[in-house]
Amino acid sequence: MKLYEFAPTRSIRARWMLQELGVDFEAITIDLVAGENRKPEFLALNPAGKLPVLVDGDLVLTESATIVWYLAEKYADRGLLPADVAQRAQVHRWLLFAVTELEQPVWRISKHVNLYPPDQRLPAEVKNAGQDFKAMAPVLDEHMRGRNYVVGDAATIADFVTAYTLDMANEAGLLGDFPRLVAYMERMYDRPRAPMRIKQAFASISA
Repeated sequence: MKLYEFAPTRSIRARWMLQELGVDFEAITIDLVAGENRKPEFLALNPAGKLPVLVDGDLVLTESATIVWYLAEKYADRGLLPADVAQRAQVHRWLLFAVTELEQPVWRISKHVNLYPPDQRLPAEVKNAGQDFKAMAPVLDEHMRGRNYVVGDAATIADFVTAYTLDMANEAGLLGDFPRLVAYMERMYDRPRAPMRIKQAFASISA
C-alpha cells in the first residue's frame, strides 16, 4: 500500500488512519511547493493534482474522507467503523459535517490569506468565511458536551477527520470561543499513533 502525501495537507488524515490501524505502507512525498503534483506521472494517478492518493494494489483512491472510509471498511475488525448501521450513519453524518460545514470555510480563509496571488485575495471573504465557521461550530460544540468521541464510546474515522479539521480551524484562529472543541482536539492528538499537527508539518517543510 502506498500513500502519496505532503505533510500539511489533508493527507494527514489518511496517514492518521493508517497509523491508527498499524498498517504497513510506503509513504511517498509529493512536494507541492516544487510543483511535483503537476508532473505527468502524478497526474496519471490523480488528474486533479491533489493529495492524498492511496494506492492499494490496482485500486487508486483520492479524497481523504473516502480513503479513511475505505481503510475502515477494509480493516473492519479494527473497530474504527461501527458495525451497527445506525451508528455507521452517524459516523457518516459527522464526517460529512466536518468536511462541508467546518472545513470549507476554513479552506476559503486559507486561500484568501495564503494561497491566492495577493491581487486575488479578498479580505471580505476571509471575514465571511470566519462567520460561516462560527455559525456551524456551535453545532459540534454542543454535540460534544459530555462526550469523548464524536460517535459512541470509542474513536472512529469521524474523530480523525474532525480533529484534523479543527486543527485547520485552530491555525486560522477560529477556536477561541470553543474551549470544549479545543480540548477534544488536543485529546485526539494525544493518542499514541496520532500524526504531527499542522503547525509541526509546516515547520518540517520549511526547516
